[in-house]
Amino acid sequence: MVNFNIRPFVGTETEYMAEACRNGKICGDGPFTKRCQEWMNSFFRVPATYLTTSGTAALEMAALLCDLKPGDEVILPSYTFCSTADAFVQRGASLVFTDIRPDTMNIDETRIEEAITDKTRVIVAVHYAGVACEMDTICAIAARHGLKVVEDAAQAFGSSYRGRMLGTIGDFNCLSFHETKNLSMGEGGAILLPDLAYRDQAEIYREKGTDRSRFYRGQIDKYTWQDYGSSYLPSDINAAYLWAQLEQYDRIYEDRMQTWKAYDEALRPLAAEGRIEQPCIPEGCEHNAHMYYIKAADLAERTALIDYLKSRDIMAVFHYIPLHSAPAGRKYGRFDGEDRYTTKESERLLRLPLYYGLSVEDRRKVIDAVTAFYR
Repeated sequence: MVNFNIRPFVGTETEYMAEACRNGKICGDGPFTKRCQEWMNSFFRVPATYLTTSGTAALEMAALLCDLKPGDEVILPSYTFCSTADAFVQRGASLVFTDIRPDTMNIDETRIEEAITDKTRVIVAVHYAGVACEMDTICAIAARHGLKVVEDAAQAFGSSYRGRMLGTIGDFNCLSFHETKNLSMGEGGAILLPDLAYRDQAEIYREKGTDRSRFYRGQIDKYTWQDYGSSYLPSDINAAYLWAQLEQYDRIYEDRMQTWKAYDEALRPLAAEGRIEQPCIPEGCEHNAHMYYIKAADLAERTALIDYLKSRDIMAVFHYIPLHSAPAGRKYGRFDGEDRYTTKESERLLRLPLYYGLSVEDRRKVIDAVTAFYR
Protein backbone atom coordinates (compact mmCIF):
# COMPACT_ATOMS: atom_id res chain seq x y z
CA MET A 1 0.00 0.00 0.00
CA VAL A 2 1.22 3.48 -0.86
CA ASN A 3 -0.02 5.59 2.04
CA PHE A 4 -1.22 9.10 1.43
CA ASN A 5 0.81 10.41 4.35
CA ILE A 6 3.33 9.14 6.88
CA ARG A 7 4.32 11.55 9.61
CA PRO A 8 7.92 12.80 9.30
CA PHE A 9 10.55 11.06 11.41
CA VAL A 10 14.28 11.77 11.05
CA GLY A 11 15.59 9.45 13.78
CA THR A 12 16.59 11.71 16.66
CA GLU A 13 13.08 12.48 17.87
CA THR A 14 12.95 9.78 20.56
CA GLU A 15 16.40 10.73 21.87
CA TYR A 16 15.35 14.37 22.29
CA MET A 17 11.98 13.42 23.79
CA ALA A 18 13.78 11.29 26.37
CA GLU A 19 16.08 14.24 27.11
CA ALA A 20 13.02 16.44 27.63
CA CYS A 21 11.73 13.94 30.19
CA ARG A 22 15.09 13.92 31.98
CA ASN A 23 15.16 17.73 32.07
CA GLY A 24 12.44 17.64 34.69
CA LYS A 25 10.30 20.24 32.88
CA ILE A 26 7.93 18.73 30.34
CA CYS A 27 5.27 21.42 30.56
CA GLY A 28 5.20 24.51 28.38
CA ASP A 29 8.14 26.80 27.60
CA GLY A 30 10.81 24.26 28.48
CA PRO A 31 14.29 24.11 26.93
CA PHE A 32 13.21 22.52 23.64
CA THR A 33 10.35 24.99 23.21
CA LYS A 34 12.81 27.85 23.60
CA ARG A 35 15.24 26.26 21.12
CA CYS A 36 12.49 25.89 18.53
CA GLN A 37 11.30 29.46 19.00
CA GLU A 38 14.79 30.90 18.72
CA TRP A 39 15.45 28.82 15.58
CA MET A 40 12.27 30.14 13.96
CA ASN A 41 12.99 33.73 14.98
CA SER A 42 16.24 33.40 13.04
CA PHE A 43 14.79 31.45 10.11
CA PHE A 44 11.83 33.78 9.59
CA ARG A 45 13.66 36.92 10.73
CA VAL A 46 10.89 37.91 13.11
CA PRO A 47 11.31 39.25 16.65
CA ALA A 48 8.87 36.84 18.33
CA THR A 49 7.65 33.28 17.72
CA TYR A 50 5.48 31.32 20.14
CA LEU A 51 4.84 27.60 19.88
CA THR A 52 1.22 26.63 20.50
CA THR A 53 -0.70 23.42 21.05
CA SER A 54 -1.94 23.46 17.44
CA GLY A 55 -2.31 25.57 14.34
CA THR A 56 -5.88 26.10 15.49
CA ALA A 57 -4.61 27.55 18.78
CA ALA A 58 -2.30 29.89 16.85
CA LEU A 59 -5.29 31.13 14.84
CA GLU A 60 -7.27 31.60 18.05
CA MET A 61 -4.47 33.76 19.43
CA ALA A 62 -4.45 35.77 16.20
CA ALA A 63 -8.19 36.32 16.47
CA LEU A 64 -7.75 37.53 20.05
CA LEU A 65 -4.98 39.93 19.02
CA CYS A 66 -7.26 41.35 16.32
CA ASP A 67 -9.51 42.49 19.20
CA LEU A 68 -12.68 41.34 17.47
CA LYS A 69 -16.10 42.10 18.89
CA PRO A 70 -19.40 40.28 18.25
CA GLY A 71 -20.77 41.38 14.89
CA ASP A 72 -17.40 42.26 13.37
CA GLU A 73 -16.79 40.68 9.97
CA VAL A 74 -13.86 38.62 8.77
CA ILE A 75 -13.18 37.98 5.08
CA LEU A 76 -11.73 34.58 4.23
CA PRO A 77 -11.84 31.97 1.48
CA SER A 78 -14.47 29.25 1.71
CA TYR A 79 -11.91 26.72 0.47
CA THR A 80 -9.99 26.14 3.69
CA PHE A 81 -10.01 23.98 6.81
CA CYS A 82 -12.65 24.77 9.43
CA SER A 83 -10.01 25.92 11.96
CA THR A 84 -9.51 29.07 9.87
CA ALA A 85 -13.13 29.96 10.51
CA ASP A 86 -13.54 28.54 14.03
CA ALA A 87 -10.96 30.90 15.52
CA PHE A 88 -12.99 33.95 14.51
CA VAL A 89 -16.39 32.44 15.23
CA GLN A 90 -15.24 32.02 18.84
CA ARG A 91 -14.81 35.78 19.06
CA GLY A 92 -18.37 36.34 17.84
CA ALA A 93 -17.34 37.48 14.38
CA SER A 94 -19.41 36.93 11.25
CA LEU A 95 -17.69 35.17 8.37
CA VAL A 96 -17.72 36.57 4.84
CA PHE A 97 -16.60 33.90 2.40
CA THR A 98 -15.22 34.91 -0.98
CA ASP A 99 -14.40 33.01 -4.13
CA ILE A 100 -10.99 31.56 -4.96
CA ARG A 101 -8.65 31.76 -7.91
CA PRO A 102 -8.85 28.57 -9.98
CA ASP A 103 -5.10 28.60 -10.67
CA THR A 104 -3.78 28.60 -7.07
CA MET A 105 -6.94 27.73 -5.07
CA ASN A 106 -6.18 30.80 -2.94
CA ILE A 107 -8.51 33.67 -2.11
CA ASP A 108 -9.21 35.81 -5.18
CA GLU A 109 -7.66 39.13 -4.23
CA THR A 110 -9.84 40.93 -6.81
CA ARG A 111 -12.99 39.87 -4.92
CA ILE A 112 -11.95 41.12 -1.49
CA GLU A 113 -12.65 44.84 -1.73
CA GLU A 114 -16.23 44.38 -2.87
CA ALA A 115 -16.86 42.21 0.21
CA ILE A 116 -15.74 44.93 2.65
CA THR A 117 -18.41 46.66 4.75
CA ASP A 118 -18.23 49.05 7.68
CA LYS A 119 -18.13 45.96 9.92
CA THR A 120 -15.08 44.36 8.30
CA ARG A 121 -12.05 44.09 10.57
CA VAL A 122 -9.83 41.28 9.22
CA ILE A 123 -8.73 39.64 5.97
CA VAL A 124 -7.44 36.07 6.25
CA ALA A 125 -4.94 34.91 3.63
CA VAL A 126 -4.75 31.10 3.45
CA HIS A 127 -1.71 29.90 1.49
CA TYR A 128 -3.09 26.71 -0.01
CA ALA A 129 -0.56 23.96 -0.77
CA GLY A 130 2.21 26.28 0.41
CA VAL A 131 1.68 28.64 -2.54
CA ALA A 132 1.40 32.32 -1.65
CA CYS A 133 -1.69 34.45 -1.94
CA GLU A 134 -1.23 37.76 -3.77
CA MET A 135 -0.02 39.45 -0.60
CA ASP A 136 0.93 42.86 -1.98
CA THR A 137 -2.62 43.42 -3.19
CA ILE A 138 -4.17 42.04 -0.01
CA CYS A 139 -1.99 44.17 2.25
CA ALA A 140 -2.69 47.28 0.14
CA ILE A 141 -6.45 46.70 0.46
CA ALA A 142 -6.08 46.20 4.21
CA ALA A 143 -4.08 49.41 4.55
CA ARG A 144 -6.67 51.44 2.62
CA HIS A 145 -9.48 50.23 4.87
CA GLY A 146 -7.66 50.00 8.19
CA LEU A 147 -7.93 46.20 8.42
CA LYS A 148 -5.74 43.52 9.98
CA VAL A 149 -4.24 40.74 7.87
CA VAL A 150 -3.89 37.24 9.32
CA GLU A 151 -1.79 34.72 7.42
CA ASP A 152 -2.96 31.15 7.74
CA ALA A 153 0.37 29.64 6.71
CA ALA A 154 -0.44 26.20 8.12
CA GLN A 155 0.75 24.56 4.89
CA ALA A 156 3.43 27.08 4.00
CA PHE A 157 6.47 26.56 6.26
CA GLY A 158 9.46 27.63 4.15
CA SER A 159 7.48 29.11 1.25
CA SER A 160 8.03 32.68 0.10
CA TYR A 161 6.41 35.52 -1.81
CA ARG A 162 8.63 37.91 -3.74
CA GLY A 163 11.56 37.19 -1.48
CA ARG A 164 9.61 37.38 1.79
CA MET A 165 8.87 34.33 3.89
CA LEU A 166 5.21 33.42 4.24
CA GLY A 167 4.27 33.83 7.87
CA THR A 168 6.03 37.20 8.14
CA ILE A 169 3.91 39.48 5.95
CA GLY A 170 0.61 39.78 7.81
CA ASP A 171 -0.05 41.38 11.18
CA PHE A 172 -0.41 37.95 12.82
CA ASN A 173 0.83 34.76 11.19
CA CYS A 174 0.05 31.15 12.00
CA LEU A 175 1.84 27.85 11.35
CA SER A 176 0.84 24.23 11.91
CA PHE A 177 2.99 21.29 12.96
CA HIS A 178 0.29 18.64 12.70
CA GLU A 179 1.53 15.22 11.63
CA THR A 180 0.29 15.90 8.07
CA LYS A 181 2.58 18.92 7.68
CA ASN A 182 6.14 19.10 6.33
CA LEU A 183 7.46 19.40 9.90
CA SER A 184 5.58 17.88 12.79
CA MET A 185 5.32 17.78 16.55
CA GLY A 186 2.25 15.53 16.45
CA GLU A 187 -0.17 18.28 17.37
CA GLY A 188 1.26 21.79 17.45
CA GLY A 189 1.59 25.16 15.81
CA ALA A 190 3.11 28.59 16.18
CA ILE A 191 2.19 32.24 15.91
CA LEU A 192 4.75 34.66 14.47
CA LEU A 193 4.71 38.34 15.41
CA PRO A 194 6.53 40.73 13.09
CA ASP A 195 5.72 43.60 15.50
CA LEU A 196 6.89 43.42 19.13
CA ALA A 197 4.16 45.86 20.13
CA TYR A 198 1.87 42.82 20.43
CA ARG A 199 4.29 40.65 22.40
CA ASP A 200 3.05 41.32 25.93
CA GLN A 201 -0.60 40.84 24.99
CA ALA A 202 0.19 37.66 23.04
CA GLU A 203 2.03 36.25 26.03
CA ILE A 204 -0.90 37.03 28.31
CA TYR A 205 -3.35 35.22 26.03
CA ARG A 206 -0.97 32.27 25.73
CA GLU A 207 -0.31 32.05 29.50
CA LYS A 208 -3.93 31.63 30.65
CA GLY A 209 -4.45 35.38 30.90
CA THR A 210 -1.49 36.00 33.23
CA ASP A 211 1.70 38.01 32.88
CA ARG A 212 3.80 35.01 33.94
CA SER A 213 6.18 35.40 30.99
CA ARG A 214 7.23 38.84 32.25
CA PHE A 215 7.68 37.36 35.73
CA TYR A 216 10.02 34.65 34.39
CA ARG A 217 12.06 37.34 32.62
CA GLY A 218 12.42 39.19 35.96
CA GLN A 219 10.44 42.21 34.78
CA ILE A 220 7.92 41.98 37.64
CA ASP A 221 8.13 40.50 41.15
CA LYS A 222 4.94 38.42 40.89
CA TYR A 223 2.48 37.48 38.19
CA THR A 224 -1.29 37.98 38.26
CA TRP A 225 -4.36 37.38 36.14
CA GLN A 226 -4.49 40.24 33.64
CA ASP A 227 -7.00 39.35 30.92
CA TYR A 228 -8.80 36.52 29.18
CA GLY A 229 -6.46 33.73 28.14
CA SER A 230 -6.05 30.04 27.62
CA SER A 231 -3.40 27.34 27.89
CA TYR A 232 -1.80 27.51 24.47
CA LEU A 233 1.64 26.20 25.55
CA PRO A 234 2.60 22.78 24.14
CA SER A 235 4.45 20.17 26.16
CA ASP A 236 8.22 20.32 25.86
CA ILE A 237 8.09 16.68 24.76
CA ASN A 238 6.25 17.77 21.63
CA ALA A 239 8.76 20.56 21.10
CA ALA A 240 11.59 18.02 21.39
CA TYR A 241 10.04 16.04 18.53
CA LEU A 242 9.86 19.21 16.44
CA TRP A 243 13.44 20.21 17.29
CA ALA A 244 14.76 17.04 15.66
CA GLN A 245 13.08 18.06 12.42
CA LEU A 246 14.10 21.70 12.53
CA GLU A 247 17.69 20.48 12.71
CA GLN A 248 17.05 18.45 9.54
CA TYR A 249 14.87 21.02 7.77
CA ASP A 250 16.96 21.18 4.58
CA ARG A 251 16.99 17.38 4.28
CA ILE A 252 13.20 17.16 4.67
CA TYR A 253 12.63 20.01 2.21
CA GLU A 254 14.84 18.47 -0.48
CA ASP A 255 13.28 15.03 -0.09
CA ARG A 256 9.76 16.37 -0.52
CA MET A 257 10.79 18.61 -3.40
CA GLN A 258 12.25 15.63 -5.29
CA THR A 259 8.87 13.89 -5.14
CA TRP A 260 7.00 17.05 -6.15
CA LYS A 261 9.25 17.60 -9.16
CA ALA A 262 9.08 13.94 -10.19
CA TYR A 263 5.28 14.07 -10.22
CA ASP A 264 5.24 17.37 -12.07
CA GLU A 265 7.61 16.22 -14.82
CA ALA A 266 6.10 12.77 -15.29
CA LEU A 267 2.50 14.00 -15.47
CA ARG A 268 3.21 16.94 -17.76
CA PRO A 269 2.28 14.99 -20.93
CA LEU A 270 -1.21 14.33 -19.53
CA ALA A 271 -1.59 18.04 -18.78
CA ALA A 272 -0.38 18.94 -22.29
CA GLU A 273 -3.10 16.71 -23.72
CA GLY A 274 -5.73 18.40 -21.54
CA ARG A 275 -6.39 15.26 -19.50
CA ILE A 276 -5.48 16.84 -16.15
CA GLU A 277 -4.45 20.19 -14.72
CA GLN A 278 -1.29 20.58 -12.65
CA PRO A 279 -0.47 22.99 -9.81
CA CYS A 280 0.27 26.59 -10.75
CA ILE A 281 3.16 28.39 -9.07
CA PRO A 282 2.88 32.13 -9.86
CA GLU A 283 5.96 34.15 -10.73
CA GLY A 284 7.74 35.37 -7.62
CA CYS A 285 6.39 32.53 -5.46
CA GLU A 286 8.54 29.74 -4.04
CA HIS A 287 6.58 26.79 -2.67
CA ASN A 288 7.61 24.16 -0.12
CA ALA A 289 6.40 20.93 -1.75
CA HIS A 290 3.69 20.59 0.86
CA MET A 291 1.38 18.79 -1.54
CA TYR A 292 1.04 17.70 -5.13
CA TYR A 293 -2.44 17.74 -6.57
CA ILE A 294 -3.99 17.25 -9.97
CA LYS A 295 -7.40 18.30 -11.22
CA ALA A 296 -9.67 15.89 -13.01
CA ALA A 297 -12.38 16.95 -15.44
CA ASP A 298 -15.16 16.83 -12.84
CA LEU A 299 -16.37 15.14 -9.68
CA ALA A 300 -17.33 11.90 -11.44
CA GLU A 301 -13.91 11.51 -13.01
CA ARG A 302 -12.15 12.29 -9.73
CA THR A 303 -14.24 9.67 -7.93
CA ALA A 304 -13.38 7.11 -10.58
CA LEU A 305 -9.69 7.99 -10.33
CA ILE A 306 -9.71 7.62 -6.52
CA ASP A 307 -11.34 4.21 -6.87
CA TYR A 308 -8.86 3.16 -9.55
CA LEU A 309 -5.87 4.19 -7.44
CA LYS A 310 -7.33 2.38 -4.45
CA SER A 311 -7.59 -0.77 -6.55
CA ARG A 312 -3.85 -0.39 -7.17
CA ASP A 313 -3.19 -0.01 -3.41
CA ILE A 314 -2.61 3.75 -3.63
CA MET A 315 -4.30 6.10 -1.20
CA ALA A 316 -5.19 9.48 -2.72
CA VAL A 317 -7.61 11.97 -1.17
CA PHE A 318 -9.58 15.05 -2.03
CA HIS A 319 -9.58 18.08 0.21
CA TYR A 320 -12.00 20.59 1.72
CA ILE A 321 -15.74 20.69 1.30
CA PRO A 322 -16.25 24.46 0.90
CA LEU A 323 -17.11 25.96 4.26
CA HIS A 324 -19.99 28.09 3.00
CA SER A 325 -21.89 24.93 2.00
CA ALA A 326 -21.43 23.30 5.44
CA PRO A 327 -24.07 23.63 8.19
CA ALA A 328 -21.75 25.72 10.39
CA GLY A 329 -20.75 27.88 7.43
CA ARG A 330 -24.39 28.74 6.76
CA LYS A 331 -24.92 29.41 10.46
CA TYR A 332 -21.94 31.68 11.04
CA GLY A 333 -21.37 33.33 7.69
CA ARG A 334 -22.36 34.12 4.14
CA PHE A 335 -20.81 33.87 0.71
CA ASP A 336 -20.19 37.23 -0.92
CA GLY A 337 -20.84 37.39 -4.64
CA GLU A 338 -20.92 34.42 -7.02
CA ASP A 339 -19.39 31.03 -6.32
CA ARG A 340 -17.76 30.71 -9.74
CA TYR A 341 -14.82 28.52 -8.79
CA THR A 342 -14.83 27.43 -5.15
CA THR A 343 -17.24 24.51 -5.42
CA LYS A 344 -16.40 23.51 -8.99
CA GLU A 345 -12.64 23.45 -8.44
CA SER A 346 -12.88 21.75 -5.06
CA GLU A 347 -14.76 18.87 -6.70
CA ARG A 348 -11.99 18.32 -9.24
CA LEU A 349 -8.90 18.43 -7.02
CA LEU A 350 -7.13 15.23 -5.98
CA ARG A 351 -4.05 15.05 -3.72
CA LEU A 352 -1.41 12.44 -4.49
CA PRO A 353 0.76 10.74 -1.83
CA LEU A 354 3.60 13.02 -0.74
CA TYR A 355 5.62 12.73 2.44
CA TYR A 356 9.19 12.69 3.68
CA GLY A 357 10.72 9.34 2.83
CA LEU A 358 8.34 8.36 0.01
CA SER A 359 10.39 5.85 -1.96
CA VAL A 360 11.27 6.21 -5.63
CA GLU A 361 9.52 2.88 -6.23
CA ASP A 362 6.25 4.05 -4.64
CA ARG A 363 6.50 7.39 -6.41
CA ARG A 364 6.81 5.52 -9.72
CA LYS A 365 3.85 3.35 -8.81
CA VAL A 366 1.67 6.44 -8.32
CA ILE A 367 2.80 8.00 -11.60
CA ASP A 368 2.21 4.78 -13.55
CA ALA A 369 -1.26 4.33 -12.05
CA VAL A 370 -2.41 7.88 -12.83
CA THR A 371 -1.03 7.56 -16.36
CA ALA A 372 -2.70 4.18 -16.88
CA PHE A 373 -6.06 5.54 -15.74
CA TYR A 374 -5.99 8.28 -18.36
CA ARG A 375 -4.51 6.13 -21.11
